[in-house]
Amino acid sequence: MAKVLMVCLGNICRSPLAEGILKSKSFLSGMVVESAGTGNYHIGGPPDSRSIEIAKKNGLDISNQKARQFKTADFDEFDLIYAMDSSNYRNIVRKARNDLDTAKVHLILNELFPNEDLDVPDPYNGGEHGFKMVYDMLEQACEVIATKLS
Repeated sequence: MAKVLMVCLGNICRSPLAEGILKSKSFLSGMVVESAGTGNYHIGGPPDSRSIEIAKKNGLDISNQKARQFKTADFDEFDLIYAMDSSNYRNIVRKARNDLDTAKVHLILNELFPNEDLDVPDPYNGGEHGFKMVYDMLEQACEVIATKLS
């Protein structure tokens, strides 16, 4: 059973969406999916209301998720760690204790565009369109991940 962690900065926009999307695709496979943020800005809080809304429009309920900060122990708990962008990728890798930890960390859009190291843009300061665009990107990437892991 694969354990996957989705990581963005505050764990309120991108990573909660990625968690919800991948969970919806992996229900029958027994996959464990969670999310976290590299920052400590929103610990214990719900996802951004705009993330909740775009998820709801797509038939997903992420409203019960609670933000938490990425911790070194996550390397022991999870098989795969997907960063939403290169900045968060670097923040995660800085906490790695060894090459085995580092090997678990990937940029999520490399699933769609191998070795291009593209970022999922942070929609926080944007409007509703940004959240839809991010949702669509994550939907496609999570489809590839679910297929690989099933």
